Amino acid sequence: MKIVGISACTIGIAHTYIAQEKIEAAAKKAGDEVNIETQGTIGVENELNPEDIKNADIVLLAVDVKVSGEERFKGKKVIKVSTETAIKSPNKLIAKLHEIVEKQSLKTK
Repeated sequence: MKIVGISACTIGIAHTYIAQEKIEAAAKKAGDEVNIETQGTIGVENELNPEDIKNADIVLLAVDVKVSGEERFKGKKVIKVSTETAIKSPNKLIAKLHEIVEKQSLKTK
């Protein structure tokens, strides 16, 4: 499965990057491709490119604040959670994304 997303916390420092690391580690453990953009106090890092977004099966927003560029995900299945959820339960979160994508693919068959 291909996952793209954004992580951003209220302060824009620690939780933004911890959430990114936890999501990426859990997704890779599950055998997924993953690209997480961070939006923090130093701006946007690891900016998602249009091709990655186009090829993504699902978009994960682990955010506690309004983020810029959400319009890029129009037409995609977007799941929004807090950074705390991504940090505390990354494996469960990735498993839930798999469930959502599987249900979605069954509907389109």
